[in-house]
Amino acid sequence: MVSSMTGFGRGTAQAEGREITIELKSVNHRYLDIGYRMPRQINFLEDVFRAELSERLSRGHVDVYVNYRNLRNDSKTVEIDKGLLSAYLEAAKIATDEFELENDLKLTSALRFQDVLTVVSAEEDREALVSLSKEALNMAIDELKAMRAKEGERLANDLLNRLDTIDALRAQIEKRAPQVVEEYRAKLSERIEKLLSSVTVDQQRLATEVAIFADKASIDEETVRLTSHVKGMKELLASSEATGRKLDFLVQEMNREFNTIGSKANDGEIVAFVIDGKAEVEKIREQVQNIE
Repeated sequence: MVSSMTGFGRGTAQAEGREITIELKSVNHRYLDIGYRMPRQINFLEDVFRAELSERLSRGHVDVYVNYRNLRNDSKTVEIDKGLLSAYLEAAKIATDEFELENDLKLTSALRFQDVLTVVSAEEDREALVSLSKEALNMAIDELKAMRAKEGERLANDLLNRLDTIDALRAQIEKRAPQVVEEYRAKLSERIEKLLSSVTVDQQRLATEVAIFADKASIDEETVRLTSHVKGMKELLASSEATGRKLDFLVQEMNREFNTIGSKANDGEIVAFVIDGKAEVEKIREQVQNIE
């Protein structure tokens, strides 16, 4: 069964004091388009994520949200700017001598001076983080694909019902088409008899004119292709592969067949069927845009 391109997935993995949570949100897009929101220090994971996502997803715009925490004791260090601290202490000594003040400066106060202390994040263990992120990412992808499959099943059922409606309209058009030719023959014969009431109608000539009209108004090829397109779409909807682009192509072809039928039919009833058919095709087109 086909999959939708709309879905959400979340995965969390923990190991050795590290924790990463990845959320995926996807919507429809012509191609696979990926956007990232993650802490700067782990930007190197973008290529890892892209490779994993490209392997398991075919289409859709996917937003990747990453929350990472490193709770290890060695995750951060504190550095002292000795030169700056020395300058602060020298300034305090000068102020004491110049203004005859008591120098009550203590270590805890000195360390609070601006920019004296700097908290530095330790360089990440890339190998450990790649392994952890893949675990979380694949959990998120599994959940995303499950949601997309469920939504795809709903879309497929709706499309199958609409395809049945189109096939029923096609059957009504085929049933009506021979009557159009017969009605044309009767109207043409009646018109000739009224204009030439004293002259016997040339049945051979009448048959020739009717045959010409029937050839121009023939929609056999269009209805046969319409039947083939409906069958093809149903087969694609039963596939587990990414078929969105193929479905979109068949939608265009069905719309083209209905347009041709409408222009050739020269009949109000068939035109009404064509309008209903095109309305269903347009609804199918909107739904197909969400299929992977």
